[in-house]
Amino acid sequence: MTLPTLICPVHFSSLEGEELAACPAGCRYPIRNGIPRFVASDGYAKPFGLQWQRYRRTQLDSYTGVPTSSTRLKRCLGDELWERVKGLAVLEVGCGAGRFTEVLLARGASVASVDLSEAVDANRLNCPQSAHHSIAQADVYALPFASSQFDVVLCLGVIQHTPDPERTIASLWRHVRPGGWLVMDHYTYRLPQSTRTAPLFRVVLKRLNADTALRVTECMVSLLFPLHKAVGRSYWRQALLTRLSPLMVYFHTIPELSDKLQYEWALLDTHDWLTDWYKHLRTRGQIRRTLQALDAENIWCERGGNGVEARARRRTLAGA
Repeated sequence: MTLPTLICPVHFSSLEGEELAACPAGCRYPIRNGIPRFVASDGYAKPFGLQWQRYRRTQLDSYTGVPTSSTRLKRCLGDELWERVKGLAVLEVGCGAGRFTEVLLARGASVASVDLSEAVDANRLNCPQSAHHSIAQADVYALPFASSQFDVVLCLGVIQHTPDPERTIASLWRHVRPGGWLVMDHYTYRLPQSTRTAPLFRVVLKRLNADTALRVTECMVSLLFPLHKAVGRSYWRQALLTRLSPLMVYFHTIPELSDKLQYEWALLDTHDWLTDWYKHLRTRGQIRRTLQALDAENIWCERGGNGVEARARRRTLAGA
């Protein structure tokens, strides 16, 4: 499957150029490291860009040896779509460093990876661009593709961090071709591993400049991780400790990870948890109603993973 070509997200026209992508109406977009940049890199997603460049391999299955990403992706896609994803054109919005990109490419999908932040540079290093993989730095509300071009639009771990989740879902939906699928997830009100102190830290850390916030979270993990390690894989002891500690740890949820990897995941996800500018919450019913309002069919929407996981099919055109 050939990936759709990039277009100007303002004038919806074709782009030309090797060092600067230009549209006939005059828009100019820089190309750095072979990646077209349709947005600046200093917006609300800048902390995510820093964290994925710092911890670019941490969540890759090929690095950990534990199929955490492939298991989550398979559950969200569903068995049928998982088995036939080979050859499909997939738009992955909020690609990060490529934990799901890697799995999709290994299964034979053609993937267009998009992120608002400079995480695209980490994705490029982990999953180099090719005839079956393209990367762009762009905004979910102004994606550089024509509508209805993709068999699957995938957005995991992202929508709750955007300014308007319902608008985000609608924007993603526009890029699903008739008969194609939107696959997504969202935080719900019963957050995983929530702590009493994390919201207090987040109020401060999200307002620091991105580099300082990263250093602070690394210091916090360095200081508190030994306590979590000492508690070990006991669910109840970890649960008690995380009521006070703001760290995100996985000793009891992903016990297969080595202590070294547990520490790396704590560094990554503690920063992710405490520095995001937006952290919206939605119920399963709210997500289902949003998809119903888009006239989706075959809606699957269940509690799981980081909150609510869902997929829905876009109706085929009449007579198609």
